[in-house]
Amino acid sequence: MRVLVVGSGGREHALVWAIAGSPLCTALYCAPGNPGIDADAECVPIAATDLVGVLDFCRREKIDFVVVGPEAPLVAGLVDRLEEAGIAAFGPSAAAAQLEGSKGFTKDLCAKYGIPTAAYRRFDEPRAAKDYVRKQGAPIVVKADGLAAGKGVTVAMTLAEAEAAIDDALLDHRFGAAGAEVVIEEFLAGEEASFFALTDGKTALPLASAQDHKRVGDGDVGPNTGGMGAYSPAPCVTPAIEAQVMAQIIRPTLAAMAKEGRPYKGVLYAGLMLTREGPKLIEYNVRFGDPECQVLMPRLKSDLLPALLASRDGVLDDFDLRWHDDATLCVVMAAKGYPDNPSRGSEIKGLDRAAASDPSVKIFHAGTKRQDGKLLADGGRVLDIVGMGATLAEARERAYAVAARIDWPEGFFRHDIGWRALKR
Repeated sequence: MRVLVVGSGGREHALVWAIAGSPLCTALYCAPGNPGIDADAECVPIAATDLVGVLDFCRREKIDFVVVGPEAPLVAGLVDRLEEAGIAAFGPSAAAAQLEGSKGFTKDLCAKYGIPTAAYRRFDEPRAAKDYVRKQGAPIVVKADGLAAGKGVTVAMTLAEAEAAIDDALLDHRFGAAGAEVVIEEFLAGEEASFFALTDGKTALPLASAQDHKRVGDGDVGPNTGGMGAYSPAPCVTPAIEAQVMAQIIRPTLAAMAKEGRPYKGVLYAGLMLTREGPKLIEYNVRFGDPECQVLMPRLKSDLLPALLASRDGVLDDFDLRWHDDATLCVVMAAKGYPDNPSRGSEIKGLDRAAASDPSVKIFHAGTKRQDGKLLADGGRVLDIVGMGATLAEARERAYAVAARIDWPEGFFRHDIGWRALKR
């Protein structure tokens, strides 16, 4: 098969790396890719959101199968365009991708079909939103309704923080059209977990569990980010919890989407809060998580490509996936100033030497570029250092040892990834 992966981040690097190992794959491309991806695939300079450009490339290169990594082209309808042109694609339609494209849509769906989630209200006018916040009290959560690259969520511990978040979205238009409406939710106490299921619209196949670290600083302080690290498996997601999530959240959502005329195919990523009352949905993403994908792919024993094809073709009912028992842990190296104003253009040295120092560690590129023979930082989250080990402690030790060998003074990372699991 001739395969195209769409995207340029660490998630796409992990997907390319996994697909490159498939005997079914005879040619592999990535649009636009990055300097790490070009070791496993031919990178083509087409933006992930350039739907016409992607379609033209697929026709020209006779691509058999497209795997769409990021949420923006999914919400914009890239899968619809490809399928209409007779090109098989992995991922949800634009109608189904509203599960991530609009938090309000998802909350309304949960309310209509009895899917457990936080109590909420939707607002497009700041005064009414602030009145509601004052009535409810803090802590409380304020979310931009649309796509905001993981930065549109404020867990406000005070009323002042909540009101500032409302102003950011509705008055200052910090998130553009994505913040034209806000969803205000009750604060859920508990432990967060990332839950993934591969689905063909009818059958859902749970994947290995993972846990992300959203806050920028050690000890879970500072603003939310796209994710500063992750590990798999997540001990908090026991077999009993997995069964509960599938029965009360994932399967009811798929049934609801089918009933609404929006059948969902692809990977469904449920951000969960494990509360005293049981698992509750925080939000849905309509693609593999980032950096969770980077800890899932090295643990996957099975060939990824047939699994993605089975999801697209509607034949997951007799499919199975096998996983390595080893644990994986990812440390995200970010540019100073992230998430608000990351610096770009600083040189990263010693990467090849660091990568060669331990074969059980994989470095995925998330935001890099090559210029004049140098590797430069070109994003907020720049590198993903993934260690594998018989235990989570071993995986963590390996990942941090390699991270310490990378010569990049302008970068930083959290030093406590995996602390919840290790504390257990």
